[in-house]
Amino acid sequence: MKAVVIEQYGNRNELIEKEMPNPEPAANQVVVEVHATSINPIDWKLREGYLKEMLDFDFPIILGWDVAGIIKETGEDVRGFKTGDRVFARPDTTRFGTYAEYTTVDEHLLAHLPDGIGFEEAAAVPLAGLTAWQCLVDFADIKEGDKVLVHAGSGGVGHYAVQIAKKMGAYVAATASGKNKDWVKKLGVDRFINYKEEDFSEVLHDFDIVVDTLGGEIQEKSFAVLKKGGRMPSIVQPPDEKLAEKHGVKAGSVWLEPSGEQLAKLAQFMEEGSLVSVIGHTFDFSGEGLREAHKLSETHHAKGKIVIKMK
Repeated sequence: MKAVVIEQYGNRNELIEKEMPNPEPAANQVVVEVHATSINPIDWKLREGYLKEMLDFDFPIILGWDVAGIIKETGEDVRGFKTGDRVFARPDTTRFGTYAEYTTVDEHLLAHLPDGIGFEEAAAVPLAGLTAWQCLVDFADIKEGDKVLVHAGSGGVGHYAVQIAKKMGAYVAATASGKNKDWVKKLGVDRFINYKEEDFSEVLHDFDIVVDTLGGEIQEKSFAVLKKGGRMPSIVQPPDEKLAEKHGVKAGSVWLEPSGEQLAKLAQFMEEGSLVSVIGHTFDFSGEGLREAHKLSETHHAKGKIVIKMK
């Protein structure tokens, strides 16, 4: 099968096309024909070698953590899915990533893809959408009426967090640049903050939840926005425990745990129209396409999600 791999850590030029053996499913796995995948910052962070101490992969590495496609083969113990099913997932694999024509996925990580949802829209969801869900639901225990601030509401995780928070009945504020104002507000944002013109910490107060997607000074200033008892999940760096104690808030890092069950809930939201993928950029499945996609992701200024169209 065709795949785009890295054979050593390094810059974007390490992404090369290579013929790889087709994956064979374990008893609890399926083989998915990949119709679309998407780019996440973890892709190029692993490519650069930043995560090699955390993730023990063998070269050549097929990157990619999002898949939408059709099941081509099932392991002998798989019961909830069959050949021909449309599915999407955030696979948990150390060898067969999703920059390939085929990949393997454990059954418990799969979700059925509703007929009305396209593969490219679905492929954008798993890693970023599940991260947003776990920040808001698992960590922050979001409730109807909560006031939620989402930093970088135009980003991959951010634009899903806005929609999930609105679905849960929250009041939502979001920061982004002015060029993204119109489409971010269409997601349901109640208070849009152009970070180049306004300081969020001066205009927002008594919030229940801050979803930190930026870290650094933004994270530090976000403590002042929270009410006592507020929650701050961060996807970029561990929040300062002393500041959390000082402000009387719960703050911590969220590291995604793949879940087919949670992905099925997001599929329901997608089917009813309350969760949409904003795809700002689409690239072809090739070494050049993946290199360009990584280049864009590394700027931190991509609109919504970056998708790789396989078929």
